Amino acid sequence: MRDTWRPTRGRVVCIGETMAALSPDPALPLADADHLRLSVAGAESNVAMYLADHGIPATWLSALGDDPMGDRVRATVAAAGVDVTHVRIDPARPTGLLMKNPTPSGTRVHYYRRDSAASALGPDLLDHEAMGTAALVHLTGITPALSASCRDLVTRALGVPAPDRPYAISFDVNHRAPLWPEDTAPDVLRGLAGRADIVFVGLDEAQSLWGTHLTAAAVRELLPDPRIVVVKDGSREATAFTASDPVTVPALRTAVIEPVGAGDAFAAGFLAGLLRGETMLRCLRLGHITAVSALRVTGDHGPLPPPPVIDRLLARTDREWQAHEETWSGAERG
Repeated sequence: MRDTWRPTRGRVVCIGETMAALSPDPALPLADADHLRLSVAGAESNVAMYLADHGIPATWLSALGDDPMGDRVRATVAAAGVDVTHVRIDPARPTGLLMKNPTPSGTRVHYYRRDSAASALGPDLLDHEAMGTAALVHLTGITPALSASCRDLVTRALGVPAPDRPYAISFDVNHRAPLWPEDTAPDVLRGLAGRADIVFVGLDEAQSLWGTHLTAAAVRELLPDPRIVVVKDGSREATAFTASDPVTVPALRTAVIEPVGAGDAFAAGFLAGLLRGETMLRCLRLGHITAVSALRVTGDHGPLPPPPVIDRLLARTDREWQAHEETWSGAERG
């Protein structure tokens, strides 16, 4: 295992469910709302869209229902520059749906995805012709929780030893507790993550899964085999563990409109940097920069700052980086 290892340059294939999403507009509790805003929500397609924003070729593989919600999802992901030509349309199953319920204590999400089109995905998807173009395949811990066939898909993908895979695999733990039967997620997610090449995990979710007193370094000890483990500590920092010394980069300070989607944005930014051959420090910075794009919008996918702004941020000294509060407005956009 070498610190200089990184996936071969090329296309990223992101596999997983994307749903139609309804949220009150303005942000009121659902019981008080007269108007709902329709958008889309899906961890893997979020990553694909942000990768496309960074100029990385990305394909989204999934299934949608033959319904207006599915049409909206497909069109939205395609509009971001992602290849959706291989998404299966299932005439017998619906597109999944979620509803956001903003409350004074935070936003609750209600899912309507049982027996959705994407829940019928299975390991045969890995034989799809689109996989032949992949340099990197991105999976999350949401997919194995959707159905037995979806778990088989992820298990098969990660069952091939890393040296024998035709592509690298990144895996975002993305623990969604309501989707899992009691006491099953910790072992399953640790087993799957442990076989990936690149792992993303939040420190808070690692603590909820594997021990409340875990540190970032202890998470790496639990996952010794992946070539890269990135532990995200909320709005504080993120640390990348490789074969060399760990690298930690503080998060950018910014006003937060809604945190949903920030983890996916971070993963996309980090992977974009990795595929471009950037250092770990710059990969982490690019992850933070991309995460801010999600934090500053009500949906999951927000606009990146202009390339000159990104270049200036990546070139800052450590002291300048830590002192900077990101706004992407006024002179900073120029």
